[in-house]
Amino acid sequence: MAIMRPLAVLRHDLPASLVVFLVAVPLSLGIALASGAPVAAGLVAAVVGGIVAGALGGSALQVSGPAAGLTVVMAETIQTFGWAVTCAITVAAGACQILLGLSRIARAALAISPAIVHGMLAGIGVTIVLGQLHVILGGKAQSSAVENVAELPAQIVAHHDSATIVGLLTIGLLLIWPKLPSVVRKVPGPLAAIAVATVVSVAFGMTLPRVELPGDLLNIHLVPQLPDGWGGFALAVVTIALIASVESLLSAVAVDRMHTGPRANLDRELVGQGTANMVSGALGGLPVTGVIVRSSTNVAAGAKSRASAVLHGVWVLLFVVLLAGLIESIPLAALAGLLVHVGAKLVNPGHMKTVLAHGDLPVYLLTLGGVVVFDLLTGVLAGIGLAVVLMLRRTVWSGIHIERESTGREGEDWRVVVEGVLTFLSVPRLSKVLGSIPGGVTVRLELVVDYLDHAAFESLHTWQTAHERAGGTVEVDEVGHPWFGEGKAGRPTRSRIAARRAVPRWLAPWSEWQAAEGVDIPAQQTRRGATEFHRRAAPLLRDTLSGLADGQRPRTLFITCGDSRIVPNLITTSGPGDLFTIRNIGNLVPPGQADTSMNASIEYAVGVLGVAEIVVCGHSSCGAMAALADGPPPGPLSAWLRHAEPSAHRLGSATLDGAVPDREGDRLALHNVLQQLEHLREYPAVAAAESAGKLQLTAMYFHVGNAQVYLFDAAERTFRPAGAPVVVPGA
Repeated sequence: MAIMRPLAVLRHDLPASLVVFLVAVPLSLGIALASGAPVAAGLVAAVVGGIVAGALGGSALQVSGPAAGLTVVMAETIQTFGWAVTCAITVAAGACQILLGLSRIARAALAISPAIVHGMLAGIGVTIVLGQLHVILGGKAQSSAVENVAELPAQIVAHHDSATIVGLLTIGLLLIWPKLPSVVRKVPGPLAAIAVATVVSVAFGMTLPRVELPGDLLNIHLVPQLPDGWGGFALAVVTIALIASVESLLSAVAVDRMHTGPRANLDRELVGQGTANMVSGALGGLPVTGVIVRSSTNVAAGAKSRASAVLHGVWVLLFVVLLAGLIESIPLAALAGLLVHVGAKLVNPGHMKTVLAHGDLPVYLLTLGGVVVFDLLTGVLAGIGLAVVLMLRRTVWSGIHIERESTGREGEDWRVVVEGVLTFLSVPRLSKVLGSIPGGVTVRLELVVDYLDHAAFESLHTWQTAHERAGGTVEVDEVGHPWFGEGKAGRPTRSRIAARRAVPRWLAPWSEWQAAEGVDIPAQQTRRGATEFHRRAAPLLRDTLSGLADGQRPRTLFITCGDSRIVPNLITTSGPGDLFTIRNIGNLVPPGQADTSMNASIEYAVGVLGVAEIVVCGHSSCGAMAALADGPPPGPLSAWLRHAEPSAHRLGSATLDGAVPDREGDRLALHNVLQQLEHLREYPAVAAAESAGKLQLTAMYFHVGNAQVYLFDAAERTFRPAGAPVVVPGA
């Protein structure tokens, strides 16, 4: 491995670093321009972000540098404090990031709603576009987005010079570049657009403002300067630290989704980003963050380690030192065109569709509007505030519905359904609804609630008592955790975790959910269960069953025991129309087609319905197997179990590797399942379909006590838990 590592760097990371370097240079210049910082500050940040953050960060393939997401706040900071103090703010923000990383709370930043992050980026994008359009049109960007909008009409109708031509040429090239042949697209679009615009401006002798660099880039002095007042300084430090941290962490998470290598250590990533910001600020550079554009380019170019990010920083440094004159020939209008394109891409329609689907569009729009109209911090805080309000509303929301039911009896029955979280905040509305029900009627109160607090319980209990004293009847039906029932019984309610672990009533047997309602007569249990189906399941299954109304198209013939503990649809997670089920004592398939009923069922399933699979499912603690082992008493059961005698012979002559059960009756159940498959192969229709490859026979065993399904692995000659890998013969 020590020999292969340098080879891997040369083969993968070196070419990738060159591609990222070509993307980074024009973007770094443009971001510095949009921030109002010295142009060299963007290049310093690119070098430091590549080398320092690349070497120390926790994401192997993330590439760091100056980011468009900080342009607005940096422009405001530079305008307020000046460049020297802004560099000190960057150093202090880096120190805060290091403290956050050492505190191991990096993942807490991911709790910020994506709608706020996307809204913030979109607001930054709109602000960048509005400002840089003025530069393209030959003017100068104003101090705020509102002023840029106000001045834009006059700027549009004014006389345009060569700056407009260069800016529009840059935007046009960036738009058409992704549609060009792949051979051409090997050159990064931003580099190609800036290069072409620069060549055109020089070739036609255009007099344009161009990039200005200091005379000696290597003559770096410690730029940071402490402020006169500390209030605004501290707020700027916290703002930049938080925004840079969130952007870096979100970028690192996004990069993890693009490759299969080691996952990012987010705490280490914050330490690396903080260190890079301290160095960048000390050297007169812009703040550094993880940048998704450069990082995705890095992954797409085939990078395999952090060496690519580090090398890209080295190339930027060499390029700036050796080719500073070439950089100074770049028109500012070309960089403005690049920034307009970058800003427009930050307003991602896909993000808007996503937040709309999750009901967070108001948060997105408020954040975007706040960033554009006021400033970045105000927009983000407004978005967080609205997100908290919506979260609280959703958390405490309870749906309360009331309707009359026609039962055919004299008078009317009323049905009240309460859903969601029922707390004291919902008590006024709940009381109003319950108060509208006339006295003396039967009311069915259905509680489908995630939580019921004391105030809501008292309101329900008081109303129920008063209604019953007035001659009415109240039937309480709790679906899920019995919050109300436990409260009436005087028992402390379980935690919400315990509530989530409670078996839903549609999976639990009658004995569990009907016992609490005092239903103990079998006929009433059946009627109550049918009523529950009509109320709960029928509305959900109506569309599915209507599609099956004209005929069935099952895929599987499921042969199992008539034991009441075996629920085929439950243990196979199947539904209406999936299984054609045959149940008998011992899940037997009489050999030689000795049973007319079984013969007819198999012929119908295979020949008419065309099932693709037959499953024989046995189970633990099978009474039929126990009777077979002990010798059944004379009578019909004894006559039927004669069909299982070959299974008893098989138990004595065949072996199973790693058989699951320990008890003899359960071992017999395993051999019985396999024996029934052999009997099935004696049926002509089954044999023909299996030989033609149209039918598969499957042996299944259900351990009742462990709630575990086992499937037979023919290659290993054993029953293996469902979900375990199966050895395929010849594979």
